[in-house]
Amino acid sequence: MASAANCVVYFSSNTNYLTVSELKNHSLPASFVSRPPNNNTLGKRSRYSVRLLSSTTGINPRAAAPSATAVENDGSFPDTDMVPTPKVIIDQDSDPDATVVEITFGDRLGALLDTMNALKSLGLNVTKANVYLDSSGKHNKFCITKASTGRKVEEPELLEAIRLTIINNLLEFHPESSSQLAMGATFGAEPPKETVDVDIATRIRVHDDGPDRSLLYVETADHPGLLVELVKTITDINVAVESGEFDTEGLLAKAKFHVSYKGKALIKPLQQVLANSLRYYLRRPTTEEASF
Repeated sequence: MASAANCVVYFSSNTNYLTVSELKNHSLPASFVSRPPNNNTLGKRSRYSVRLLSSTTGINPRAAAPSATAVENDGSFPDTDMVPTPKVIIDQDSDPDATVVEITFGDRLGALLDTMNALKSLGLNVTKANVYLDSSGKHNKFCITKASTGRKVEEPELLEAIRLTIINNLLEFHPESSSQLAMGATFGAEPPKETVDVDIATRIRVHDDGPDRSLLYVETADHPGLLVELVKTITDINVAVESGEFDTEGLLAKAKFHVSYKGKALIKPLQQVLANSLRYYLRRPTTEEASF
């Protein structure tokens, strides 16, 4: 897995469907520290949805149990009905030169060689891998850089592709994780036993983090494409995303973004606008306009 960093992002609002291959080879001029769109585009926001089509993501519906030789599993976990909560952290703050990724699934993860190879297929280098243990289990942590530049990943689309690739491998090599992941409902061996009410789960907070930036916290129900959607929604109101961390914890996603407006912290009215925009977007009806 890898690590995270700070970046800059420009988005095009006419991108309605993104596959993982498009996330890898996207044409959007975006980077994770995102600058807002041109002022003359404000007020013209089209409905933006990111769809990660399973035909190109490599996520296979109802993944079968892996063979006994699968290297993702070290076979050391105890025979128990208690399935731990999978956690995937994409950290863009802690390392200035690389994106840091951390994966935890109790003590069930092995060397994750298949996951590393899958990330390399996205045009990434995986470096400085290490493992540590604590009361929550085994933490596999490593740094990721782009093979083409040797620098940290800045594009939200590629960061989301990293996240989905890791979750895909969890579903494939640890099918028991599907009951603990939002994508397990469609692509896993066993769907989650409970669903998350978006209205109840969604929590948004904004506060100052010094004179030059504010700190935005978002917690909501997870779904594919969420990271890209959040950054897009933020930049649509002319707010810049400078860096952040995106955590997948079971059925929930938790994001922390450093944001600014024209190089300064957000004033209170703009903080409220940002929170309202995200809350409206995340709680909006999912019915497609084309269905009417």
